[in-house]
Amino acid sequence: MHNGAEWVGPQTSVTEVAKKMRELDVGSIPVGEDDRLIGMITDRDIICRGLANGGDIRKLTARDVMTKGIVYCRDRDSLDEALGIMESKQIRRLPVIDDNKRMVGILSFGDISHAAPARQAGELVAACSAHHE
Repeated sequence: MHNGAEWVGPQTSVTEVAKKMRELDVGSIPVGEDDRLIGMITDRDIICRGLANGGDIRKLTARDVMTKGIVYCRDRDSLDEALGIMESKQIRRLPVIDDNKRMVGILSFGDISHAAPARQAGELVAACSAHHE
């Protein structure tokens, strides 16, 4: 996983979120409020829920375009457990939280391609690339 992942508040402008994505060279950023993760905003969310819906990008916030709810794994979970979550939910990035429910990192496709056996990485890619129902 990537240690020390950053997050933004729901009131953060979409423009600032996009700048942070560019600065960090990432495609998603968790959204937190009152010290809890409440959603995830991806580059795709910005395009599909922001621009494609005709929103004024200068006025939109993370809350306006984020995917609500959060799917995560625990830092003590095995790689198989984390991969199972990612495959079943068809997600490419998975926040990792500790026993205090604090985000300690994010597990991504790239992390898995470097750490997991090729078979497991391939299964994840196939699951996440399948058409969403």
